[in-house]
Amino acid sequence: MLQDLTRGHSTMIIVTGATGNVGRPLLQALAATGEKVTAVSRRIADAAVPAGVMTAAADLTDPQGLRPVFDGADALFLHDGGASAHMLRPRDILDAAGAAGVRRVVLLSSQGVRTRPESQSHGVLLRSIEDAVRQSGLDWTILRPGGFNSNTYAWADSIRTERTVVAPFGHVGIPTIDPADIAGVAAAALREGSHAGQIYELTGPTLITPRQRTEAISDALGEPVRFIEQTRDEARAQMLQFMPEWAVDTTLAVLEEPTVAERQISPAVEQVLGRAPRTFADWFQDHIPAFR
Repeated sequence: MLQDLTRGHSTMIIVTGATGNVGRPLLQALAATGEKVTAVSRRIADAAVPAGVMTAAADLTDPQGLRPVFDGADALFLHDGGASAHMLRPRDILDAAGAAGVRRVVLLSSQGVRTRPESQSHGVLLRSIEDAVRQSGLDWTILRPGGFNSNTYAWADSIRTERTVVAPFGHVGIPTIDPADIAGVAAAALREGSHAGQIYELTGPTLITPRQRTEAISDALGEPVRFIEQTRDEARAQMLQFMPEWAVDTTLAVLEEPTVAERQISPAVEQVLGRAPRTFADWFQDHIPAFR
């Protein structure tokens, strides 16, 4: 098993998806510990990353283009590809990483791999990426978060302009998570060999409904914010404007009728980080300028 990267700073960690909701706080967490880090995204500038972090423009859908980026690296944070997940060739990416000297990979996956095995997006697509990671010959850790608090950015325009939240299934609660907590677990898994072979399901500390999130937003802003409930069809039409259809239908199924497993509070964040997961109110307070 790979020794802990915490024992020295001669190693290099590659963070793909570096401009995303998990990638940004992950860069901050790693840079704060003095690790050598390269931030990788399709479009990235030095100004977008913490001081001391190197940058490389590369695309996960182009494994050959990733090979020179991986050279000299020891650990890789592999983003799931988001809307481009169906275009990834994960075995080629991992072969390139291994050939370049990478020995450890931490994959950002999804809770839906376990809870929605029948879905095309999770049960088939993301499961295939997980399988490639497990069969890569590298030390691996898989992160399976549930819903992100940062999905609240979809409400930002209506909150700023009309002080309203428009969303479906207002009374259905799931334990959404702060992406910074996902990043914290990822940083630990990238640096510490004790997490090899682990699959961590990651959630926030409590169930929270869209109406409760709206109340927390109103409290933080110090102004009334009105909740308007959409129908399922209205929500689907809106989501299709920025999400692929294969992801929309699974997302709506989770939001409308979460399974028992999708409502469970995971202990993994506290086990890895030694503290409870951050609340939705904590996340919103940190990002309030986007909603004023």
